Amino acid sequence: MVNIKQVRLARKGNHHAFQDILDEEKVKLYKMAYMYAKNEEDALEIFQETIYKALVSIKDLKEDKYFSTWITRILIHTAFDFIKKRNRIVPMNREVIEDRLPHQYSDVEDRIDLLESLGELDEKYKTVLMLRFFKDYTVKEIASILDCPEGTVKTNIHRGIQLLRGKIKEDCVNE
Repeated sequence: MVNIKQVRLARKGNHHAFQDILDEEKVKLYKMAYMYAKNEEDALEIFQETIYKALVSIKDLKEDKYFSTWITRILIHTAFDFIKKRNRIVPMNREVIEDRLPHQYSDVEDRIDLLESLGELDEKYKTVLMLRFFKDYTVKEIASILDCPEGTVKTNIHRGIQLLRGKIKEDCVNE
């Protein structure tokens, strides 16, 4: 949980407070950047660009308690821009999120199948499923991060799950 007092200080221009807040968020942000970029160099570039954008615009943060959601939103938009710039689709990295899978996917082959299927989804489905099930954000928080209606988030989660089920069943039949 982010320290609200530190966020207030950071909004007033205290760079040490901003650094303290980032110490709490940096691992989560880097892992998310790595999921989009799939390599260290690009993930670091996305991460650094996110930090820069956050530092420059921290004074515009409306609610101190939503710092984590706010900076995650910046990272997602930065990652999308980066991927568009590179004009490529980047699959998710298995190692980064494998340990965050639900316990029912304890069999390694099932986990690999799930990750590969998730990586094949469109960005809108992959993003909402990552935020909901790997980062434990609520539908309301995801809607805020992605700047879209909660109904759209719910629909994308539902469709994403259905697509995943279809892909996994298809893979089982093809074996």
